[in-house]
Amino acid sequence: MNNFRLDKTFSKTSTIAEASNNYEYWQTKTIRERLEAANYLIKVAYRITEFPPMGKTIFSTRKLSK
Repeated sequence: MNNFRLDKTFSKTSTIAEASNNYEYWQTKTIRERLEAANYLIKVAYRITEFPPMGKTIFSTRKLSK
């Protein structure tokens, strides 16, 4: 299992005015564009190129009792 560590050097602090302008900017974008940007920022923050595949082998099933 990979241990991804957050790289805190890629971001900076901003003023309240800058944060407000940034919020208004992202409100003009579509949900898809916002998710793509979030995906990119997560990859940059954790220094990964692609997300690892989900482990789909562990699951359990049971019958519902009535």
